[in-house]
Amino acid sequence: MNRRLLAAGAALGLLATHAVAAEKTPGASGNWGFDLAGMDRSVVPGHDFFGYANGAAVSHIAIPPDRTNYGAFIALADLSEKRVHDILEQASAGAADAPTDAIGKAGAMYKAFMDEAQAEKLGAAPMKPELAAITALRTAEDFAVLQGHAQTTFQGSLFALSIDADAKDPTAYAISLGQSGLGMPDRDYYRERQFADKKAKYAAYVTQMLTLAGWPDPAGSAAKVGAFEEKIAEVSWARADERDPDKIYNPMSLDELAKTAPGFDWPAFFKAAGLGTPSRVVVEEKSAVSKIAALVGATPIDTLQAWAAFHLATNAAPVLNKAFVTAEFDFKNKLLQGQPEERPRWKRAVVATEGALGEAVGEVYVQRYYPPEAQTKMEALTHDLRAAFRARLQHNDWMQPQTRDLAVAKLDAFDFQIGKPKKWRDYASLRISAHDLYGDTERGTAFEWQFWLAHLGHPVDRDQWDMTPQTVNAYNNPVFNEVVFPAAILQPPFFNKDADPAINYGAIGGVIGHEMTHGFDDQGRKFNAKGQLHDWWTEEDARRFDALGKRFGAEYAAMDVLPGAHINPALTMGENIADLGGLTLALDAYHASLHGSPAPVLDGMTGDQRVFLGWAQVWRAKVRPESARQRLVIDPHSPPMARVNGPMENIDAWYTAFGVKDGEKLYLKPEDRVKIW
Repeated sequence: MNRRLLAAGAALGLLATHAVAAEKTPGASGNWGFDLAGMDRSVVPGHDFFGYANGAAVSHIAIPPDRTNYGAFIALADLSEKRVHDILEQASAGAADAPTDAIGKAGAMYKAFMDEAQAEKLGAAPMKPELAAITALRTAEDFAVLQGHAQTTFQGSLFALSIDADAKDPTAYAISLGQSGLGMPDRDYYRERQFADKKAKYAAYVTQMLTLAGWPDPAGSAAKVGAFEEKIAEVSWARADERDPDKIYNPMSLDELAKTAPGFDWPAFFKAAGLGTPSRVVVEEKSAVSKIAALVGATPIDTLQAWAAFHLATNAAPVLNKAFVTAEFDFKNKLLQGQPEERPRWKRAVVATEGALGEAVGEVYVQRYYPPEAQTKMEALTHDLRAAFRARLQHNDWMQPQTRDLAVAKLDAFDFQIGKPKKWRDYASLRISAHDLYGDTERGTAFEWQFWLAHLGHPVDRDQWDMTPQTVNAYNNPVFNEVVFPAAILQPPFFNKDADPAINYGAIGGVIGHEMTHGFDDQGRKFNAKGQLHDWWTEEDARRFDALGKRFGAEYAAMDVLPGAHINPALTMGENIADLGGLTLALDAYHASLHGSPAPVLDGMTGDQRVFLGWAQVWRAKVRPESARQRLVIDPHSPPMARVNGPMENIDAWYTAFGVKDGEKLYLKPEDRVKIW
């Protein structure tokens, strides 16, 4: 799929953290699937529904020192990680030094990562061949070749290169080219006053990494790297602009690219990347790619060398000795995200191994932890949510009939992939050694790139996944018009076979509806039933949609998050629309499931109340301030509080369910409530 679109916000979102001491099912408390003790009933629902539903639970969350956040969502991710750890411990115990079977390779790589003594003994030595290649650079062509090789090494690249289904012809693969090259999380870290202290400390980090790598004049070289990256940041696109699929679709020939973006040796770059001489490339951030190429042409070779040496070192740091690991952690995690302590080595080993052999581990995970009844129940729920969405579309009162009919056709064409992919990856060509962590990781990178290279010129394989089954997340792929639900998310608090149906509709039903709504958010709506980037809306309907989105975004922009920091609705629009649509559809589907019978009252809670509580429980989380500040810049998902309160205040049934009154903080007049889907 187009991974740029996935990164821009077509996934459910995960506040990534992994820590659990013992096997248990998170979010399973309560007689009917909701943790009543986690509520704060002193909070008026109409003032702060997140606080009402989750306040007591959140107040008692102690974020582990090796984490930036914690909550119900993350606890499930921790469980998945512990299970993967058990799989890898068993696999490593019996792994050969150079295994041939997939799970044996995963065990061997995990074993290599856990050999800390070997990493300390080697120090920076594993990087020497690549550092020598950087030192040997003499010409612009040399640098372009090095950049092409970055697809298969630890080298950094000024240009993001990928192979995806073509957004306008999803039956064929296309080569995509986009902006890259920054060492800090986003261009805003170089440009905005709120990150001035981080920018100053970045210079020290670059110096530290170049010193550890043995690069000459590390402080002087770091100054050159910083100045070069500032120029890149100035010409780079904002993340919100990257979310527009029309703007990032600019196909051109190699000759056209050379004219559009002079200053960089494109033929040498593509040849070194294994692409030969491509006849067509889809350029994403067109102006940024052009200006970065010009910067390369105007930058002295010694600056480009220093930039390459630093990015090599920072990329390779996690698999080198403690000096590299600590330096990277102190800057990227401790300073930028407020994380007090480094993660234990076994957790880092799990992440690295899954990065190279994720589906090898996933196949075992599914065998052990994904019961067939979960698949059956999910299929029934997706049917219910699709039916609810179809009814909503058919009765949509702001869309003209011709657009509405095409929307229904798109919904009917949705493909749902649940639990596990239909086929597993073949890792036969990936060589893994239990004694070569640096080589294993680099060969894993090369294997991934070769995997996609092999797809060029062949029909698009719609059965490949962009997440492993053990990932606690879900995503909508607009180019395939599909929704994917990995096995690991189909557990409490999302899906609880013992819970009251209203809780499941609010939780996993809301997730299903969320991912379906992504097909009709500000990005997904631009793709038709076949997954083609195609304008199938009337001009009037498009204007109405944009007006609704603008009103909806203004609600999020007004929410208080951190002093001097607010939600960027242009960045979070797709996820916000999906949250509102998902919860609305979940409520409709629950009502339909009652078949006209009244919903039971449990512990004084009505059926509608339990649906809303089921959604709120999913987003119980506490986030460190520095991490929250970073997420406001780079994450297309709104903070947990907004993911609960934002949808609620626009759903009429919520007002009735909790007696929300005029004058309460979340109250909106009926005519001001936004109803998109």
